[in-house]
Amino acid sequence: MTDAQEAVIRAHREEWARVVAALTRRFGDLDVAEEAAAEAFATAVERWPGDGVPPNPGAWLTTTAVRKAIDRIRRENKRDDKHQEARMVHDDTPPEPLGVIDDDRLRLVFTCCHPALATQSRVALTLRLVGGLTVPEIARAYLVKETALEQRITRAKAKIKAAGIPYRVPSAEDLPARVAGVLTVLYLVFNEGYLATGPGTDPIRRDLTAEAIRLTRLVHALLPGDGEVTGLLALMLLIEARRPARVAAGELVPLAEQDRGAWDTALIAEGHRLVRERLAAGVAPGRYQILAAINAVHTSARDIRDTDWSQVVALYDQLVRVDASPVVALNRAIAVAELDGPEVALAAVDRLGDRLSGYHAYHVTRADLLRRLSRGEEARAAYGKAIELAGNTAEIAYLTRRRDQLA
Repeated sequence: MTDAQEAVIRAHREEWARVVAALTRRFGDLDVAEEAAAEAFATAVERWPGDGVPPNPGAWLTTTAVRKAIDRIRRENKRDDKHQEARMVHDDTPPEPLGVIDDDRLRLVFTCCHPALATQSRVALTLRLVGGLTVPEIARAYLVKETALEQRITRAKAKIKAAGIPYRVPSAEDLPARVAGVLTVLYLVFNEGYLATGPGTDPIRRDLTAEAIRLTRLVHALLPGDGEVTGLLALMLLIEARRPARVAAGELVPLAEQDRGAWDTALIAEGHRLVRERLAAGVAPGRYQILAAINAVHTSARDIRDTDWSQVVALYDQLVRVDASPVVALNRAIAVAELDGPEVALAAVDRLGDRLSGYHAYHVTRADLLRRLSRGEEARAAYGKAIELAGNTAEIAYLTRRRDQLA
């Protein structure tokens, strides 16, 4: 791969959302913004190898995308007068009053996560426009057909346009009602970065995890007293802290086998501080705060054998009361295996089969428990199913080695 090609890929990771957000603010149309951004990156692919990478790729891409957008609008509005053309070119519209935080990408997140849109559409639109994921990547992550996903995104953009959904961070009085949906999407963006599902991508998308953390910090600055915002930020920081030890030699490294000396101590300290802050508040915690507390227990142990599994199971019991999803039950069973043994845990996992048979982590967990119970043939079959469903290249490599060790 040439330096120019690498620069385009890097710019796409770092600048896509910024370019889309800048164009959305200027033209007020998500379709125009996305298509013009895509055309700008296509132009970069053509020109950077010959012309060289510009000193400021983000500015170059934004300027090019603006020109592409203006060209498109001119083509579609040939009868518009010269005054409108001049306004587009010079962008002399007075800027909107700045809110507490002025960040184009955060505005874009709140627009994509408007309550008028279905939750699935919010997630898909945010991953596409803010995360820069392709339609095939998003479709694979959510086990839906690409055509269905494309239609979902198209309908969402059309609804935003037809309903005149504003491109802005909501006012202070509207924020609390809007923030839960935003947190859901930000956590999904973070998870996609932490366990990337695309076959042609890095197993960990640092750009996505960093952007999710950055945006969550902005939401935290808007709502410093919101326990769930604080909880999500702490959760992301404590998971991100383990990233340096999570992949080795192309394979995913499970928590029990990670080199804890490689964990980011500054992120752990910040995450622990936020968890203690919520505990001191004396308010019943929500889902993200409990998940952050579980991760605080894990990151407090200097060795896997030092983990306080009783506390982890107790926290999962608390989590089940606010989120009775089968995925939470599956994760609780993993902790139960360390406390009561793999046989007890396997019984709990098998009861989830009807609801989680299409979820790769269900088969990963079964495979591990069956292996620990010396049920080799069943473990091999479970690893095979997990490999079939997994999308992360490093995880597939790890699972394949585990399966082959049972041969």
